[in-house]
Amino acid sequence: MKDHLFRVATKDGTLRATAAVTTELVDAICRRQGTDPTASVALGRLVTGAALMGSLLKGDQRLALMIEANGPLKKLHAETDALGQVRGSVRVPVSGVAPTATGFDVPAAVGRAGFLHVIKDLGLKEPYRGMVTLYSSEIAEDLAYYLTSSEQVPSTVALGVYLEADGHVSAAGGLLVQAMPEGDEALVALLEQRLVTLPSISTLLRDGYGPRQIIEELFTGIPLGQTEETPLVFRCTCSRPQVRAMLKSLGPQELQDMAARDEETTVTCEFCKECYTFSPDEIKTLLAESDK
Repeated sequence: MKDHLFRVATKDGTLRATAAVTTELVDAICRRQGTDPTASVALGRLVTGAALMGSLLKGDQRLALMIEANGPLKKLHAETDALGQVRGSVRVPVSGVAPTATGFDVPAAVGRAGFLHVIKDLGLKEPYRGMVTLYSSEIAEDLAYYLTSSEQVPSTVALGVYLEADGHVSAAGGLLVQAMPEGDEALVALLEQRLVTLPSISTLLRDGYGPRQIIEELFTGIPLGQTEETPLVFRCTCSRPQVRAMLKSLGPQELQDMAARDEETTVTCEFCKECYTFSPDEIKTLLAESDK
């Protein structure tokens, strides 16, 4: 099943939901980052959460989620846009937190004291920036807490990542359900009850359910309106001109130090791990342009 998300609202407009399968892009990101199993689950959850929240974007809008906490992973970062192009990174990819008999201790890897940052580029003069303290470090609960408390939209988030014995991601996906203003409280209560009894997202995906089938199972008997599907892919926006501009912005002294070295300067993208090298002569050219 190709990665994609499925978005729908109820016919009366009181509820909206998005379900996604993110297996391929989560596996690709984790392989590039070199994550250990617990780090793979943590990063996969944040990447999937970003994809779900990206379903609310339009046009050229972009979204970034960042968790900074006191756990061994230090910082997790995921970005997406309205086209479903997603990338992610983790500062320390080896958490050292071993799987438990019941699963993965993601809070221990993330850290129980820290912050969730949400940055939205909505095409305005300045990006919107939101921040909340971590609620549980389970990531799904933290995203739901942010959406409910900061954006004032009652939300439920479910995220799942399943790893095979060799560590590769064989199932990943998520579900986002939100109640609109003046929604039917009885309907919200019914969905909450169903979510409790619904198998985990990773279990549903491994059983052959796709995003559409997950939502249809959850919303059985509830009239749904227009639906929308968006493919999801891993894509990094880095480029040599972008890195060149970043180096040029460092300032004369740092550029002079780089130009004085015999070896090339190498810059590695934190997301895709692409390496960009610049010779001393290229650094001197940047320095001359900077002086002008």
